[in-house]
Amino acid sequence: MPQLGLLPRRAWAALLSQLLRPPCASCTRAVRCHSQVAEAVLTSQLKAHQEKPNFIIRTPKGTRDLSPQQMVVREKILDLVVSCFKRHGAKGMDTPAFELKEMLTEKYGEDSGLMYDLKDQGGELLSLRYDLTVPFARYLAMNKVKKMKRYHVGKVWRRESPTIVQGRYREFCQCDFDIAGQFDPMIPDAECLKIMCEILNGLQLGDFLIKVNDRRIVDGMFAVCGVPESKFRTICSSIDKLDKMAWKDVRHEMVAKKGLAPEVADRIGDYVRCHGGESLVKQMFQDPRLSQNKQALEGLGDLKLLFEYLTLFGIAKKISFDLSLARGLDYYTGVIYEAVLLHTPTQAGEEPLSVGSVAAGGRYDGLVGMFDPKGHKVPCVGLSIGVERIFNIVEQRMKTFGEKVRTTETQVLVATPHKNFLHERLKLIAELWDAGIKAEMLYKNNPKLLTQLHYCESTGIPLVVIVGEQELKEGVVKIRSVASREEVAIKRENLVAEIQKRLSES
Repeated sequence: MPQLGLLPRRAWAALLSQLLRPPCASCTRAVRCHSQVAEAVLTSQLKAHQEKPNFIIRTPKGTRDLSPQQMVVREKILDLVVSCFKRHGAKGMDTPAFELKEMLTEKYGEDSGLMYDLKDQGGELLSLRYDLTVPFARYLAMNKVKKMKRYHVGKVWRRESPTIVQGRYREFCQCDFDIAGQFDPMIPDAECLKIMCEILNGLQLGDFLIKVNDRRIVDGMFAVCGVPESKFRTICSSIDKLDKMAWKDVRHEMVAKKGLAPEVADRIGDYVRCHGGESLVKQMFQDPRLSQNKQALEGLGDLKLLFEYLTLFGIAKKISFDLSLARGLDYYTGVIYEAVLLHTPTQAGEEPLSVGSVAAGGRYDGLVGMFDPKGHKVPCVGLSIGVERIFNIVEQRMKTFGEKVRTTETQVLVATPHKNFLHERLKLIAELWDAGIKAEMLYKNNPKLLTQLHYCESTGIPLVVIVGEQELKEGVVKIRSVASREEVAIKRENLVAEIQKRLSES
């Protein structure tokens, strides 16, 4: 609550007397009267705050505005991602930005503390959605959907320390693709990895690698190393930090902060340093400790099958079996994966930009059952594209090479060299709009022709339609190419057809 000291003494005394008086007889509820007074208090405090000389206009920490230029870049990224999802047969859907808090709790493990809780409004405890996966599982359970292939683009919120240079924000956009339903093993999982490859290749971010592992292998590894079952999830959360922290720091966290025996941590260290391709999967089948664990063998069997399908898809070289990959979220049950850029700069002159993983996902077969009263499960597998991190890379690249972005898609400017031609311009532009042509005009009665032409050059509009006294007498209009400055007169009735022809040829 804002400090009461911001109010002048007289104003505060008057408001206090209002709060302490009996409720109005005309009010059906006393609360209404008091809430109005409380609102007045808050309004006065905010005004006092805004009048301070050191008041700074800014966005909240971990958030940002996007300029028109940035939105163009962002929309191109999203268009590429969504077109890939649609190419693979996904349907679009949306869920509320906030959920009942009880729907989100106990789904994220240690990360549950990062959820944004909303103040109680109307008797419901609410939280902003932390990701798009849990709301999707809730949707499936609530609507008794047993099979679905969907994509979802939306904002999520996490109360963590933002590192803007790495593309980490408190409010950010996620692009998810998920396949729900009972299918033969590893076929949907392989398609998810194929989609990640298609998107990362299409974005031309440079060379990348997709790390894969399996939660059953992770749990099996913990078991054979001597981790108590009660510590599986918390140790998994520590292992998940290996992409950001050195092994010695992760080991210290597990031993000093989480009470793991040092010799157990060292045994884990022997495994998490292992990474390779299909040959490593075969090698782990022969491991004297891991091969004795049923869960680990199931995970290894699925990974062996997965690599067969990835080879058929032609992407096996982009995939690495990495035993350090853990994915900290509690709901993963099988195959997990994460895409990282091997080196962000792809051209000379670019500065290195560390952004971490740019896509991730995995299998979560038990999440829907957590919402179902009878515990009925719907197996699911999916992926999420890290739009903000990708956007940071593309934006950095554009700044380095001075690339300019056109912020509008206007194709034609309707102009005139004479005064008192507003009505003719309005009739012309309406005709173009009705034909589906993207057109603009300056909002002045009598704009100068040079001003109109400069506007076209500065905004990248390729064509100008000019109407004046001579054109009106002859029943023609002039079409001017902004790039070549060539002008041609055409009959008024042929205007739309001529513009459409020129635009189709450009």
